[in-house]
Amino acid sequence: MAITFESLYSDIAGRCGKLTVSKKTIKTPALLPVINPHLQLITPKEIQSMGVEALITNAYIFSQSSQYRERVLNEGLHHVLDFDGVIMTDSGSFQLSVYGQVSVSNIETLSFQRDIGSDIWVPLDIPTSPASDHETSETELAITMKRLAEAKSVFGDEAPIAGPVQGGIFSDLRERAGREVSGLGFSFCAIGAVVPLMESYRYRDLVSVIMAAKRSLSPSACVHLFGAGHPSMFALATAMGCDLFDSAAYALYAKDGRYMTTHGSYKIHELTELPCPCSVCRLNTAEELQKAPDRERLLALHNLHVTVAEISRIRQAIIDGTLWELVDERCRGHPQLLAGYRQLLRCAPALEERDRVSKRRFFYRGNESCSRTEILRYQNMLRRLRLRKNILIAFNGETRDGYDDILFFKPPFGPYVKELRETFPIGQSEVPEWDEAMVSRACRGIRILVETHPESCVTVACSRRWKPIVLSEVSGCEVLTE
Repeated sequence: MAITFESLYSDIAGRCGKLTVSKKTIKTPALLPVINPHLQLITPKEIQSMGVEALITNAYIFSQSSQYRERVLNEGLHHVLDFDGVIMTDSGSFQLSVYGQVSVSNIETLSFQRDIGSDIWVPLDIPTSPASDHETSETELAITMKRLAEAKSVFGDEAPIAGPVQGGIFSDLRERAGREVSGLGFSFCAIGAVVPLMESYRYRDLVSVIMAAKRSLSPSACVHLFGAGHPSMFALATAMGCDLFDSAAYALYAKDGRYMTTHGSYKIHELTELPCPCSVCRLNTAEELQKAPDRERLLALHNLHVTVAEISRIRQAIIDGTLWELVDERCRGHPQLLAGYRQLLRCAPALEERDRVSKRRFFYRGNESCSRTEILRYQNMLRRLRLRKNILIAFNGETRDGYDDILFFKPPFGPYVKELRETFPIGQSEVPEWDEAMVSRACRGIRILVETHPESCVTVACSRRWKPIVLSEVSGCEVLTE
């Protein structure tokens, strides 16, 4: 019954892999649509027909339901929901965060999840509010960790139990939680209590929280991001190493008359056109959808189509090595997403350790591209070069006599030897007309060569336009104007 995860492809910290539980395997990244047995706009069978391989539902709702409790205990969760894929169950922590208390204990909810045939069980962790201070967050984290240890002690290492990672908005606590959860041997870890951050568009804080947890979680663990429901942020979260997402947003937005796209949401009455190729949008006009008697159901179908399609798009981007480009595109849909993207770029040194060495191509998309992992890795690799006494770095590609080694220059990467002209990233990169930001970033590569060759004389040949930038970014070299 143990949960296992295998990464097959990677890009940045994102993984395409296989999650295996209860002899069932699902592709990751994956979406787990949330199912409430009392409020189903779309049936699990219909959801499965869209290619969805896993669901998440709430064990606490089943345990407290006079309509479903005995039935699910007798017939099993998969039979009641009519879904033969992977089903994950939450413990009641959501209700705990909303109402402050629940009428089950940690062992009771885990036992119930086992008895109804859930594939992945969740302990009764404490979802700490982002408004909580450090002392409260630390106290609640201690309770969560005690319950995780209790779960392992009672049910054993082979039980398919998720290890929630809590700690509020405090990076030190999230990092500690990740380390302790990994130390307990959890192979499936869930970063929790982040919904309030997403609801208030605090994506910069969300990035800090996830990156802190990922720093100490085992690289082999499958990582679930609780409550991440809007497709506009899936690429950002995947780039940090999140493998699974659960979403009730497709239904909640539909009830509120909201129409999802990958770059945001619209009130349905605001639309005159339906910019989506799904069957709902092709069989209805905007006006017909607004007036449809089953509008909520149709909107939910559309919203789920958009959400599932984005997961597929992300998986393909990981395989292609173009996840950075997708993150850049999605995060320009909202200013706070862009702030989260920029926060992620500040974590490039940590991400570079997990990013792939070679990719199909590199697209330059403005200043943010200058901080990407590919550039950082390339420039760090320049430290391996062993050059002779007199070195020329030629911006325009023209060679000159009198130098022992001649390098060329391609921003935003920097200097390169001719043997690297056709290799990634120098050869497989699309860079527009040079601008100040990319040249400035590329000068870091020159600076590294100067620092690693203190006995050499480094000369830079560039146009008058770039000379001031080179002089301001690099000391210890001679600059010739072409």
